[in-house]
Amino acid sequence: MIAIITDSTADLPAERFKAQSIDVVPLYVVWGEDELLDGRDITAKQFYERLETDPVQPMTSQPTPADFAAVLQQAREAGAEAAVILTISTQLSGTYSSALQAAKRMDFPVHVHDSRSTSMGLGWQVLTAAKVRDEGGDCKAILKAIEDLRSRMVVMLYVDTLEYLHKGGRIGGARRLIGTALNIKPMLYVNNETGEVEAGPSTRTRSRAVDGIIKRFIEQLDPNKPAHIGITDGNSDPSEIEHITERIKAAFPVVDIVRSLTSPVIGVHTGPRAFALCGYSDR
Repeated sequence: MIAIITDSTADLPAERFKAQSIDVVPLYVVWGEDELLDGRDITAKQFYERLETDPVQPMTSQPTPADFAAVLQQAREAGAEAAVILTISTQLSGTYSSALQAAKRMDFPVHVHDSRSTSMGLGWQVLTAAKVRDEGGDCKAILKAIEDLRSRMVVMLYVDTLEYLHKGGRIGGARRLIGTALNIKPMLYVNNETGEVEAGPSTRTRSRAVDGIIKRFIEQLDPNKPAHIGITDGNSDPSEIEHITERIKAAFPVVDIVRSLTSPVIGVHTGPRAFALCGYSDR
């Protein structure tokens, strides 16, 4: 048996983790004196409700090597002969480093994969790893499949303000926009070669930014092939998310669409009312 392990930024609904026997190591939300396990001590719904009213700016912290080691040991005791860990981009968190340190302590093979992504950009790679495993693939086959998928992953995101990314130090290539105005509405994306957040064109209104992100996302996928789409949001207007979903569905023969609230750890850096489109086309 091969254990598939990821972190809590994968933004998959809990039932998907459970259905495909995927273990999750949570990151931490540090809010004043509270240190909260992402998705366990605080849910996404609770997080966004508090974010709107609490004057204290939350921070995030990566899992420790011991956190990963504990999950790996549990997997080993449950019969795992090897493990594949998929993490948030190394450009966005030190989670990969913690996983790598834990892997070196184990007495069985553990492979650590940098997704160069986050949210459902990571989530789709996790689901693919589990699928290859369940079809009888070994670690080599799993790594080959997720490395291929990583190179094709499209992740675009909208934030109401750059303030949260700026404060959290996760602004990557979009930092060039700081100094112009924090209230601009940039079209952001995750570079699947570097794992950094980059900036595309900017507008002054949310509606134009949303429309632009949808169009650019659609342009990067093959309209003639089945698509796998993840739509995550930070407590945005439900009618807006439904509108986005319908536009995406109309553009592709979608075979799988996942909608979820953005995890608290990502929400610390993107703020309320953000959303992300994450997906890929079949070969």
